[in-house]
Amino acid sequence: MRKKTVRRAEPDRDSTAQLQPWQVEFARDLPDVPVLPETLLRLDLEAQGRCVDLHGMSQVVLSDVGATVQVLRLSGLESSCMESRLNRIEDCISDLGVAACLEAVSAETLGHAGRSAVIAEIWTHSREIAHLSKLVADGMPDVNPDEAYLVGLLHTIGLLPNALGWNGSNRTVDCALAGLQLARQWSFPNAPVDYFREMQLEKSIAPWGEIVHKAHRLASRSSIHCPLEEEMRPQLYKAV
Repeated sequence: MRKKTVRRAEPDRDSTAQLQPWQVEFARDLPDVPVLPETLLRLDLEAQGRCVDLHGMSQVVLSDVGATVQVLRLSGLESSCMESRLNRIEDCISDLGVAACLEAVSAETLGHAGRSAVIAEIWTHSREIAHLSKLVADGMPDVNPDEAYLVGLLHTIGLLPNALGWNGSNRTVDCALAGLQLARQWSFPNAPVDYFREMQLEKSIAPWGEIVHKAHRLASRSSIHCPLEEEMRPQLYKAV
């Protein structure tokens, strides 16, 4: 396993927190996304073994929106071009090294962040949609269920600017646009980028919109203001 030590300059939170995601020039300038304390504990336990189980560690990361975002954005900073971009969390951990990934996911924990209840609800909703998206994709030919899971997990990242206070107290954010811009800035894999592009175009260019829409119909009613529920974007459901 190749290990790297990645040093990131601390962002000026007072300045970047007042900007819309698309007004920040570099992805590294956005604040860290919090990770659940139990995720950090599970990752620490995974890393303490004599041999690290990459699959087990990747599954822990993929159970947490914040951990997934932190690993993907760190991998994106290391990727110089689209061709070198890694699409699987397991590959990202292997490429970056366990120590660098643990450093990234430990940067901010939910217990130390404000608005914990709202964030925890977003994380819970995202995991449910991710699991259901994978189940839907299992029955579709030529669709990767793991990519469907990742899209479902990340479909709420457009809520982060409001939930984490990045946009100030008196601004509103178009969640689909914010999701697209964040996914691009953080050099996310193609699947989530294509999904958010579809949200903007409101027409199908990939199977991800259909999968996530079906997952929402199967899911329990969310307590969050999810931008992908049917009453929020009814036009997107007409073709599903």
